[in-house]
Amino acid sequence: MGSIAVIAHGAQDLRVEEIPDPVPRPDEAVVEIAYGGICGSDLHYWLHGAAGASILREPMILGHEVSGTVVQAAGDGSGPAEGTAVAVHPLTPHGDGVTPWPEDRPNLAPASTYLGSAMHLPHTQGAFARRVALPVRMLRALPTGLDLRTAALAEPAAVAWHGLAQAGEIRGRSVAVIGGGPIGQLVAAVAGHHGADRVVVTDLEDRPRELAARRGATAIDARDAAAVAALHADVVVESSGTVAGLSAAISAAARGGTVVMLGLQRAGDVPAPLATAITRELRLVGSLRFAGELDLVIAALADGTLDVEGIVSHVFAVGDTPEAFAVAADPARSSKVLLDFRS
Repeated sequence: MGSIAVIAHGAQDLRVEEIPDPVPRPDEAVVEIAYGGICGSDLHYWLHGAAGASILREPMILGHEVSGTVVQAAGDGSGPAEGTAVAVHPLTPHGDGVTPWPEDRPNLAPASTYLGSAMHLPHTQGAFARRVALPVRMLRALPTGLDLRTAALAEPAAVAWHGLAQAGEIRGRSVAVIGGGPIGQLVAAVAGHHGADRVVVTDLEDRPRELAARRGATAIDARDAAAVAALHADVVVESSGTVAGLSAAISAAARGGTVVMLGLQRAGDVPAPLATAITRELRLVGSLRFAGELDLVIAALADGTLDVEGIVSHVFAVGDTPEAFAVAADPARSSKVLLDFRS
């Protein structure tokens, strides 16, 4: 018996293929994947054969935003029991023996691996498959009442949660989000959860602005430079990963404010209005993935205090993966797109 997987072979070469059933190590459980969220990195591997400096050099199973059910518990007796619904923390932190890093921040470990990443060779295979073997340390049991479809948002929501944490206290402050894609929408949701006084989302497309407005944020056309500059937000989260977005984020920040660089910028030098950042005494801080925030997110999703209604725009059967990726790559048509591996 085999398992179906979504495999990137190179740029524009995405295949849904049969693979052998996983053979778990003693500390691994076999998880039957229910839903997988298509991330920007998955799209980059499909479109360009690379995500930043991570270049495809061999076929790789994509996917790191997943939820599912344990169908075979770990042989060593550790981890969740058979039948447990789980979300997945896709990071395995590793040092490289040379580069120092703060050990209380595992997301900054210099030689880490991440599910569905081509950073290292051999690549770290992802979890877009009907059945995968995963270390039990990656698995988080879902509380009663948290459905698997919503739990598929836990990983990207943890990215948003971690990003806002870089700005400190959010309660009572104004938050502007540059870029209303799925991560931007989740940043706005987390800002609301944290008690932000005002949340504004900017985007070039109508659909993400309309979604943000339906979810209670103020929506602004990103092309309206005067409106963006007039925001004077205490915290600005740049989630578009574009040069124009970074400039807009700095212009939107209040004097003494914080700009969180959450969207991954292109490699190399990136122009930015640093004179404005200096004269406003802005704090510019980066944000990479997340660490322990996944557990906080799962709890907030379970008790309903983290509202993610409407952020999932499409769910496709795994057999319709090519269409799902095409829709996910078009921000005018979609927000978060999920693959359903049960169909």
